[in-house]
Amino acid sequence: MTLRVGVIGGGQLARMMIGPAVELGVELRVLAEAEDSSAALAATMVGDSTSAATVLAFAKDVDVITFDHEHVPQPVLEALLEVGVAVRPAPAALLHAQDKIVMRQRLTALGVPVPAWAAVSTAAELAVFLEANGGRGVVKTPRGGYDGKGVRVVSDPSEVADWFEAAAGSALLVEAFVPYQRELAQLIARRPSGEAALWPVVETEQRGGVCAIVTAPAPDSDGAVAAQAAEIARTIAEGLDVTGVLAVEMFQTTDGSLLVNELAMRPHNSGHWSMDGAITGQFEQHLRAVLDLPLGDPSPREPWSVMVNVLGGPSEGDYTDHYPELLAAYPDVKVHGYGKSLRPGRKVGHVTAVGSDLAQVADRARGAARILNSAALEG
Repeated sequence: MTLRVGVIGGGQLARMMIGPAVELGVELRVLAEAEDSSAALAATMVGDSTSAATVLAFAKDVDVITFDHEHVPQPVLEALLEVGVAVRPAPAALLHAQDKIVMRQRLTALGVPVPAWAAVSTAAELAVFLEANGGRGVVKTPRGGYDGKGVRVVSDPSEVADWFEAAAGSALLVEAFVPYQRELAQLIARRPSGEAALWPVVETEQRGGVCAIVTAPAPDSDGAVAAQAAEIARTIAEGLDVTGVLAVEMFQTTDGSLLVNELAMRPHNSGHWSMDGAITGQFEQHLRAVLDLPLGDPSPREPWSVMVNVLGGPSEGDYTDHYPELLAAYPDVKVHGYGKSLRPGRKVGHVTAVGSDLAQVADRARGAARILNSAALEG
């Protein structure tokens, strides 16, 4: 019997599920937003994922529905459940990745460490929070933000006056500004039967609110940090009943403690290194998990992996025009293209290097990315 997985969303995450699906003998079907989507190779339908009729038609003969993004409305997801379609992660879990206020409320109830926060509907409420938390805060739109969008660091309510106006009485999320030494991410996969598997905690470097570099495992992470990150991820995955891959983005504060920043309930940029650096990569693991198949070994293949995003692409020529130079100079670096048109700041691909010497691995990954990247990463 052929197993069929339906993916809502045709972005690069759906695209990177294609290879593992072929290897597993799983039929992957994609509901894409446009004909030229990143995952066009597997697009079996093009349509609006906010339309219940469209999504129900897409899902009529798949074994399970999963996601390339978290933006499918809850009523559409509930309509799938009503006709007996397996949805993983389930709508009740996915809501916590769709609404940051709901997420903060639930994580607080679970005892997960998070920054001080509040839901504020007026400038006066925001002013009270800022005064009580050092005069500076991070305001976020509860829904729709990603890659730095929908996030502002403020010291005065007037800096988000337009957001209050657009919210029309609905609340914004404000968090205390956290002095941190670095950002970490812990990925975990969990299947409906409860089995879970964790990759090593990784360090992420952001540029302009976009993930630029991931180092796996996170350097200088003692056993206590790794254990705490793993325990946080397990608590969230079990407490929210997440199925599939869950990414928990965290701050390591200046005093060494961990605070949860964001959640993603799907494969995540911080896990791309695992495609080449782990025995079981996140995309294969996600398919296994949502199909409730035994999970694979997430152990690293080499002591170090460094993934560098290609943001914007080359300033001249097409992405693949630069392959001869890149592959000759860095024959051991893995290159992944997303089939996207080039645009400044856009994630159009990534490269990954692995090995036993972190400095050398990082140099190779950065060098390969520079050949493809018009805004080369320095430092």
